[in-house]
Amino acid sequence: MENFNLLPFILFLGIVLLIVFIFKKYIIVIRQQECVIVERLGRFHNVLHSGLNVLIPFVDESRQILWSRNGIITNVDRVDLREVVIDIPEQKVITKDNVGIIVDAIIYVQITDVKRAAYEIQALPLAVAQLTQTTLRSLVGEMDLDHTLSSRDVINSRLKIVLDEATDKWGLKVNRVELKNVSPPPDVQMAMEKQMQAERERRANVLTAEGSKQSQILNAEGEKRSRIEHSEGEKQEKINQALGDKEATIARAIGQAQAIEDVAAAQAKSIQMIKAAFESPDVAANYLIAMEYLKRFGEMTQKNTDKVFIPYEATGVLSSLGALSDIMGKAATNSEKIHSPKR
Repeated sequence: MENFNLLPFILFLGIVLLIVFIFKKYIIVIRQQECVIVERLGRFHNVLHSGLNVLIPFVDESRQILWSRNGIITNVDRVDLREVVIDIPEQKVITKDNVGIIVDAIIYVQITDVKRAAYEIQALPLAVAQLTQTTLRSLVGEMDLDHTLSSRDVINSRLKIVLDEATDKWGLKVNRVELKNVSPPPDVQMAMEKQMQAERERRANVLTAEGSKQSQILNAEGEKRSRIEHSEGEKQEKINQALGDKEATIARAIGQAQAIEDVAAAQAKSIQMIKAAFESPDVAANYLIAMEYLKRFGEMTQKNTDKVFIPYEATGVLSSLGALSDIMGKAATNSEKIHSPKR
């Protein structure tokens, strides 16, 4: 009796569990940028995209592939169509000049064809990593160490082109490739550091020399400019002085000319007065000559010497002084008579 009552419950429970299993496994809600590969009786059927999807129970099955989920490579039945990052393990690579260096990289890839990614290659991430390592060894082997260290962009671009062409048949697109580290051996690294130190010192010396050179050039330019300014100042000073001397000479000449005119006018006036006094031009002329001789004779006697030389012509002039004195006496008498009042 107890077994008869338990069997329907077990059957009901089994049906409920079966429905739950079917709903869970064959009614799928797919999120954006994800897809599911569906196989029907072991063959590829179609690819389910975002939204609510229903499978035929026990006939359709989802296919798992090896892909990245949250940065971890694992088997997934929901394929992420977003761009994912694959870390390439570090490896030792020999350069063209036989230097062993440690190189690692990362690549950014994206699935463009889910069917080919599932059926054209096994373990897609591992295949991409292996292909990247072999291609990287080939590319670095064609370069020497200095070129490798200074040409990361060249290596990245060439590696991207090779990987993109090779993975196209796998339904994969390589968007970007980046070298993470390029590490030379310790002895090479020390030599490079010494070389860079020497290069920095050389550059410092060059900059110091350039600074000293520029300083000397500026000092020379300043001295040159100073000499030019000084010479210009001296030139202008001489010009001003010459102009001043010219104006002073002109002023002196004008003053001398004016003085000569004044003296000449005074002499002419005195000659007229003498002529009027003596009432004879010849007597007036002899008087003036005699006075000039006396003036010059006085200048000669003032010299510091014990001998005085008198010109021969001066004796005639001196002898005429007596006659001149008589004439002057007569002239004075006549003048008194003229100016005295009549009685």
